[in-house]
Amino acid sequence: MTIRVVVADDQELVRSGFAMILDAQPDIEVVAEAGDGTEAVEAVRRLAPDVALLDIRMPRTDGIEACRAISAESGCRTVMLTTFDTDAYVYEALHAGASGFLLKDVRRDDLVHAVRVVAAGDSLLAPSVARRLVEQYTAGGPRRTTDSRLDVLTGRERETLLLLARGLSNAEIAAELVVSDHTVKTHVGNVLAKLGLRDRIQAVICAYETGLVAAGSPPHGGGAGTGPSPAPGRN
Repeated sequence: MTIRVVVADDQELVRSGFAMILDAQPDIEVVAEAGDGTEAVEAVRRLAPDVALLDIRMPRTDGIEACRAISAESGCRTVMLTTFDTDAYVYEALHAGASGFLLKDVRRDDLVHAVRVVAAGDSLLAPSVARRLVEQYTAGGPRRTTDSRLDVLTGRERETLLLLARGLSNAEIAAELVVSDHTVKTHVGNVLAKLGLRDRIQAVICAYETGLVAAGSPPHGGGAGTGPSPAPGRN
């Protein structure tokens, strides 16, 4: 199966460079290039690609607004590309529906890997971005107590969300709960569906936002699906 991709960046050389790297792969086809967010949204509507790579800062419609429109209108998954890794961009992009967030100095192989990971339904963050995300939630004052959003979860689903937030893979969660990998996959799917979350990254954010994971509780390992080097977590 060929992964169909739209690449959007207002810098032609950057855009063409990413497109050339991806188009050289036997399982990836760049179906369109776009110079701004408006063109990117139009290309997704017209061509129905699997993945859109979106620069954060673009004229007319920026990458985050384009991501929000694409996520609302289609099943296309988005990877944000930027030279910046400030917290504001990370949060805005993830809440807009992004499934990945990479810095523009990403290595060739990691860019290709990111597209494949996101197309497969997983989520991915550059390691430096993931560190900032987790640090933001584990530093500072106490978080609020667990809110009512989690009331829809069963006890086992709540345990699964807690372990997701601590960065455990499905296999590690299965070992922790003494259940099968298939059962864990079911629990993860139920958590995402009941809480209206797109992927594991948003599940981690939700666990911290709701107070399920206390401030100062360090995640186990590097985080679920947090970067190109570790194996991404799967639903």
